[in-house]
Amino acid sequence: MNRHALAVLEFPRVLDLVAERCASGLGAERVRALMPQDDRAVLEREHGRVAAIRALLEGDVGCPSETIPDLGKALNQLRVVGSVLTGQSLVGVAILLRSSRLTKMALADERQPAMAIALLADLRDRLVVAARDEDRLTRALEPDGTLRDDASPLLRKLRRELRAGEGELVSLLERTMQRLDPHHRVADMSVTMRNGRWVIPIRREARTVVGGLVHDASATGNTLFVEPPAAIEACNRLRELEAEEVAEVERLLAELTDAVRPLHRQLEAASDALVELDTLRARARFALDLRCGGVSLDEAGTGFAIKNGRHPLLLAQGIAVVPFDLSMAPNERTLLVSGPNTGGKTVLLKCLGLLAALVQSGIPAPVADGSRLGVFDDIFADIGDEQSIEASLSTFSAHVKNLAEILDRATPRSLVLIDELGSGTDPVEGASLGGAILEELTRRGVLTVATTHLGALKDLAGETPGVVNASLQFDEEALSPTYHLIKGLPGRSYGIRIARRLRLSDAIIARAEERVPKAERDVNALLASLEERDRALAERERDVASSQESASARAKRLAERERHVRDRERNVERQSRQEARRYLLDARADIERTIRSLKKTESDQLDEAARAARRSVEEMAEAHSKGLEALDAAERTSAAPNARAMPGELAAGDTVDVLSLGGRPALVVEVRGDAALVAFDAVKLTVSLSDVRRSAAGATPETRVPVLGDVPEVRASNEIDVRGMRVDEIDDLVMQALDAAIRADLKSLRIIHGKGTGALRARVAEMLQKDTRVASFRLGAWNEGGAGVTVAEL
Repeated sequence: MNRHALAVLEFPRVLDLVAERCASGLGAERVRALMPQDDRAVLEREHGRVAAIRALLEGDVGCPSETIPDLGKALNQLRVVGSVLTGQSLVGVAILLRSSRLTKMALADERQPAMAIALLADLRDRLVVAARDEDRLTRALEPDGTLRDDASPLLRKLRRELRAGEGELVSLLERTMQRLDPHHRVADMSVTMRNGRWVIPIRREARTVVGGLVHDASATGNTLFVEPPAAIEACNRLRELEAEEVAEVERLLAELTDAVRPLHRQLEAASDALVELDTLRARARFALDLRCGGVSLDEAGTGFAIKNGRHPLLLAQGIAVVPFDLSMAPNERTLLVSGPNTGGKTVLLKCLGLLAALVQSGIPAPVADGSRLGVFDDIFADIGDEQSIEASLSTFSAHVKNLAEILDRATPRSLVLIDELGSGTDPVEGASLGGAILEELTRRGVLTVATTHLGALKDLAGETPGVVNASLQFDEEALSPTYHLIKGLPGRSYGIRIARRLRLSDAIIARAEERVPKAERDVNALLASLEERDRALAERERDVASSQESASARAKRLAERERHVRDRERNVERQSRQEARRYLLDARADIERTIRSLKKTESDQLDEAARAARRSVEEMAEAHSKGLEALDAAERTSAAPNARAMPGELAAGDTVDVLSLGGRPALVVEVRGDAALVAFDAVKLTVSLSDVRRSAAGATPETRVPVLGDVPEVRASNEIDVRGMRVDEIDDLVMQALDAAIRADLKSLRIIHGKGTGALRARVAEMLQKDTRVASFRLGAWNEGGAGVTVAEL
């Protein structure tokens, strides 16, 4: 690719933005070395892998980011038989093995998106797992590369002797200093080390008194650092131990190096894969931060379509960027953008070139989904002032030099970007030269985007097939650019209008307008009318879009209201079921109290009471079931409205029908405001007056005492499956299954809730914990479904 064009487009600055998102220096270095390429298959694979990493980053598990040590020299050294790595290099090998192992595990995690894992399979396969070697290096080496004491028994023994010997030697030297006369000592100084030997500081005049070897002296020469005769032998022994320690360390390092030497090719591959993953992660983070959409790649020459294109460097600076939409059909080869200064033409050119360079470097571009770009064999750019005093080039000469190179090298598969075509010289000659260049590039089929101020060049669109005009919109009232691109219309000049706004003399303004050729004035008037029509059309489209948005908002509000109604209906039904269940549980409590009292009765009386209890339990269970089914019907029914009991109409002893229990007759025990305490059999319930009506028969229901004897045989399943349900939907189902299991005298109940997120399992455990009928509960054994099943002992 043309490095001059990439430099003009500031492509290296964008690479720096991507490199900043790398976790390692090696990854950042590789990102900065990226260059556009024209192999479409390779580019599609690269963008697929970036999309896979992006999916991991947005997923629940995330994308691994492990430390990547720089082991280039160490891995090359491993190839040489007999070479020994340093402790720090071996620590780096251990870190590389750990990062490779953890990353490979993360890329094989079943919770990761399957499509993303498949696209990264080639990188995962290049990662190495050598747990034994990793563990051996970790146990033998400290993080700073020094060998641990327990790396070998001999090393432990030598270091223990060294520490003990040094301690004894220092104690000996301290005692020697204490025996010196005060005038032979040096104040505020103690035992120290010089040239690898332990010494004591003394005054020069004490040299003959102490004896021994002098290893150093102070700057003034008044203080000598002496090794006393008594310490020489002990110090020599320490040097011997140190030499033995060095030999043992070298032996261990050689042993560890030989252990990992067979892995050197796998280590190189793993290091390369980790660095590549780091670059992919940085590109994916860049895409997330700049909200980059997907771009489809086409062959060059088939046109392109950019939606919501934005300049990446402006986005990185936090500048509010106006996105642009631009498309060119296959038969459109040259786009000529005109308009006033500061309208954003140069930024548009650079942005277009950068988007193409990024996509062809495997980096997502800041565009919206649905964008399409061709794969160019090269990008050429003539942008900005490149005059050179050294080369004796003027601005115009520099432009001509660049244009000559473009004409020599550009092909129908190239992208050419030219800024201010024809400027820097006489307008007439500049327009003639620029027109000839554009005609030649268009004839050869080169995709060209050029900007200009010259009005003569705007006529090319009507004269040369394949040339299309475009302009960047300008606000006439505010006299400021809007940066909105309009294809199909050339831009107008606003020089005289700006001069009038800046209060230039009216006479001069009038004279200037007279000097503008009539043809130019007619063209400007025509362009003004076309722009006004486009503005009116755009306003109409905005009104339509606003109306559609308002209709969508109303539809959304209606849907939300309908959802609230459905939720409220479900809540009412749930509360009704819970209330009915609570009534039944109260009835069970009364029965249990009766059982305890009946245990004191005679045997024959107990048998009769047991039979009565069975009948009562069966009737209550049936009433409970019918009551739940009749809840909605009872709430909606409007039949016999005058039959409902009203406050003040009932009294104790009256007979009523309870609607929520299928119209079962009951006896009024007490009236409490808007509620009544009613009894049927030995069960007492508090019900709303709106839920009862006077019994048609007017007879008092027969009350009898229910007794719990032998529970009747009831068919019930010993397991229930609630998988796929929401947490708030399982309460009724689990409670009904418990009720049925208790009535059927089952010993246990299996509740299948699946593993999933664990929410269903937690809710089931909460319900079982609170239910006194459950003796205990546990998760299923391996052959019972494991953590996906809870077994309740009843």
